[in-house]
Amino acid sequence: MVGIIEEQHPDRARLFMQWKQMDWPILVDSLNLFQMTAVPVTVLIDERGIVQKIGPNEADVDAFVEEGRSESDPSAAVVPPDLEQLRIAAESGGVDEWRRFASAVVLWGQGTDLGRGIEAFQRAVALSPEDGETHFRLGVAYRKRYDSAHRVDGDFAAAVRHWGRALAIDPNQYIWRRRIQQYGPRLDKPYSFYDWVNTARSEIRERGEVPSVLLVEPGGAEFAAPSREFAAVSRRAVDPDPEGRIQRDVEGFVSVETTVVPSQARPGQPVRIHLVFRPNPAIKAHWNNEAADLALWVDPPEGWRVDGPLHTVANPPEAVDRMPRRIEFELQCAPNATAGEITIRCHALYYACEDATGVCVYRRQEIPVRVPVSAEAPRGNP
Repeated sequence: MVGIIEEQHPDRARLFMQWKQMDWPILVDSLNLFQMTAVPVTVLIDERGIVQKIGPNEADVDAFVEEGRSESDPSAAVVPPDLEQLRIAAESGGVDEWRRFASAVVLWGQGTDLGRGIEAFQRAVALSPEDGETHFRLGVAYRKRYDSAHRVDGDFAAAVRHWGRALAIDPNQYIWRRRIQQYGPRLDKPYSFYDWVNTARSEIRERGEVPSVLLVEPGGAEFAAPSREFAAVSRRAVDPDPEGRIQRDVEGFVSVETTVVPSQARPGQPVRIHLVFRPNPAIKAHWNNEAADLALWVDPPEGWRVDGPLHTVANPPEAVDRMPRRIEFELQCAPNATAGEITIRCHALYYACEDATGVCVYRRQEIPVRVPVSAEAPRGNP
């Protein structure tokens, strides 16, 4: 028995397997090369590689096993594809050849090769703009680079845009839909995607084992449970700098990256905003954890609602650190919003230091969150 998962992050499947003590091979198809539209699907394949049954019942499985198939191991050494030959074929070919080359680079390449894969997928998209499969795979490549040491600002936002475009082209593709919902607002979630992670780790430790390491920890949206109504916070909050008296971060101690999921809002519907704060490595900046927590104030325009105007990130126990800090919040688009782009005014307050001079400062940064608004519901949205 062999399993195949359509996961963006296969290390999470490894943790799940350890938790449930699954001992059979699991293969990864993050690019959805099988072109699955929904899971699970069970397939019986004989030793000759011939599909005998799709969606078998228990009797089908029993009969298949009783036929006495060969016990020999049919597996052979995996030979990596010849990327140069695939590139040459793409240069003289069409969308299929560019997509084949791009997929091979993303799956088999190393490090900066992800950039080559993204460029190749872009060539395929240019040749066939209405090919949802290529848009989806390009989104996977962007997100993979975002999670790597070769991240480029805007990779996550680009991934969300291409996943959304893929789903708009084929709204029946639930593999693509789930990838967006994984990072999106509660109202669009069918379930919590990774609420099992903490339980798994706890039970694995109770067995005396060390939980499998996750290369990318799930974020707030991936833990969030679904909701049937927008969760606007009723408690009153106070802007920590209402008059804007805190000095602006003109030195550039901290950069902020913004991603909107889904990439377009529509009237009356929610979006989830992802903000990532990173100390500037060029000036060797770091967080000063002996002062107040990072705080974000959200000031939505008239008619828009926010799940809480004030968001904070607690300082870790270390006196200083350079790790990114993340804040996520949800906005509900005004029911009468018109097509275009709306800017959500936000500002962050934080304590940061510069290694070179040892100077520690309290700074404010204005963060304009730009949300595209679609007048009509995209074909890919429920």
